Amino acid sequence: MSIPSKKTTSSKKVANFWKKQARIWHWISGAVCLIGMLLFAVTGITLNHAADIKTKPQINSAEITLSRDALRHLTTLPLEGEIDALPREIVHLLRRELGINTAGREAELTDIDVYVGLRRPGGDAWLAIDRETGLVEYETTSRGTISYLNDLHKGRDTGLAWAIFLDVFSVATIFFCLTGLWLLQIHSAKRAITWPLTIGGLALPVLLLFFFVHG
Repeated sequence: MSIPSKKTTSSKKVANFWKKQARIWHWISGAVCLIGMLLFAVTGITLNHAADIKTKPQINSAEITLSRDALRHLTTLPLEGEIDALPREIVHLLRRELGINTAGREAELTDIDVYVGLRRPGGDAWLAIDRETGLVEYETTSRGTISYLNDLHKGRDTGLAWAIFLDVFSVATIFFCLTGLWLLQIHSAKRAITWPLTIGGLALPVLLLFFFVHG
């Protein structure tokens, strides 16, 4: 019975160390992006069949009239052009009276009114303030839950926080795939079907694009 050399034992320890690292980082990255991958997989189906999923938009509107004191804050604004945000006092008033958050939203100015677009995932909204009467008109449109989730998938009108999440999720998913490929390589010697399946997974979309998707 031969005794393993120190060099062989050391090589096995190194190999086992990297196998362990591959498993650890694969499940960590998988845990981080699990919910995101489920969301993107489901919304991939709903986006692919968007034309077949019929929804009826729900439209709601509300009106209030600004007091003379509140209206005074608009008199300092230019008669035409755009501003980065409404005056702070108007922002607070709209949040209190209508539950609308217009902080940081650009406003379009004319000598007649002030218009603020409030696009959002799964719908749309806008408000307009009459500069003479102080009448505030607010309208919101909701296209339903599926449309909301589809817009999350596309990052449409979702803001900075969601954009950062998408970047983090994408990096975690890439890491998950690469560590999965690493694990395939580690176990491929004992599983002959590993690389044929991997190559098949690459070849299938390439063939579909080449023969059935027309540019």
